[in-house]
Amino acid sequence: MNEWKDRLKDVIVVILGGGRGSRLDPLTRRRSKPAVPMAGKYRLIDIPVSNAVHSGMERMYVLTQYNSVSLHRHITQTYKFDLFSRGFVQILAAQQTVSDERWFQGTADAVRRNLEIIMEAPGDLVLILSGDHMYRMDYSAMVRDHVMREADVTLGVLPCSEDEIAGFGAVRVDDTGRIVEFREKPQSADAREGMQASRALLEKQGISDDRPYLASMGIYLFRKHVLRAGLDNSLIDFGHDVIPATVDDNRIQAHLFNGYWRDIGTIRSFFDAHMDLVDPDPPFDFYDPNWMFYTHPRYLPGSRLSGCKFQHSLLAGGAIINDSEIEESVIGIRAVVNRATLRRTLIMGSEDFPPAGPAGAPPVGVGEGSVIENAIIDLNARIGKNVQIRTESRPQEADGDGWVIRDGIVVIPKNAVVPDGTVI
Repeated sequence: MNEWKDRLKDVIVVILGGGRGSRLDPLTRRRSKPAVPMAGKYRLIDIPVSNAVHSGMERMYVLTQYNSVSLHRHITQTYKFDLFSRGFVQILAAQQTVSDERWFQGTADAVRRNLEIIMEAPGDLVLILSGDHMYRMDYSAMVRDHVMREADVTLGVLPCSEDEIAGFGAVRVDDTGRIVEFREKPQSADAREGMQASRALLEKQGISDDRPYLASMGIYLFRKHVLRAGLDNSLIDFGHDVIPATVDDNRIQAHLFNGYWRDIGTIRSFFDAHMDLVDPDPPFDFYDPNWMFYTHPRYLPGSRLSGCKFQHSLLAGGAIINDSEIEESVIGIRAVVNRATLRRTLIMGSEDFPPAGPAGAPPVGVGEGSVIENAIIDLNARIGKNVQIRTESRPQEADGDGWVIRDGIVVIPKNAVVPDGTVI
């Protein structure tokens, strides 16, 4: 009965670091996607790693190939397991080998190129996760379902509406939860036809009728031999290729997750995830003492505030904020804001030793008299005095000197300088 508990410690976790992350540009110009700062003090990679640790899984590989230096530094500084534990978080970066000199071509190709390393690790189950999602999930419940149903593959699935399913892989299940069909991003009504879950199954899980579709969360639990067989050389991506090709010949079960989950794949979704955090009744937060998220311990002093007004905001450690009005914003580590107004803005703050700016550049932080709305300000950015970043007449896409607009959100890249008096 407790076989699934005995197998938890032998699960191998593989976290997909993603490719170039072009949809998150410019946040991914100087770092890989899992290393993007999140919620003032974390990195995206901290979410799946912390979920795995709390789920009793401590052997993890992170697959990446672009700008992996900061990710490697963060992981080595953060995740140190006991000397008598088998736990580790190890980077597997793309590399040239005798058998293959190419870059990773997709998620499935990334796992295939590291398959022998994964296969050599003790244990029969491989949990594959994405490194760019925000959620809190106990993977041990998924292992329990997988073992008790004698599944070959188990997919994490999320109930969603008809409008939402067009952006995800849709699964069709029978009354036992077995997946009988997989369709990638069904855009039209014809493509969605017949993909709804039965009302009985939804009611059993306490799901309302307005979310009748089940979307793949990009969470896959494989038996090792099924994973090896499914990674045919012509298959590039798990969602597009491997899962649809595996459905007919294997027992694939759906593990239903009914909590908060957000794909952080675009500037808009990244921004909206932070706005979720500052909602008066947040659908997701980092405050659960029984399921905390881990990150690099920085030992920062408390933030210093003087003459400030805060409303619905998050404030990380080490910040210095004077005579400013902050509304619905996330203020990151070591952020400096002087006599400015911020609304619906994410400031990532600064690193230990930010590089020196060009001659005459303003100091790191936000200068006096500046008003910033609906923006993301990356690490070490220098915003001068009386800078105006407003939402009026803002285009959806644009590029400027030291700034870009993506999905209607102004993004100030890492180390960028915005001179005094700039209007965006």
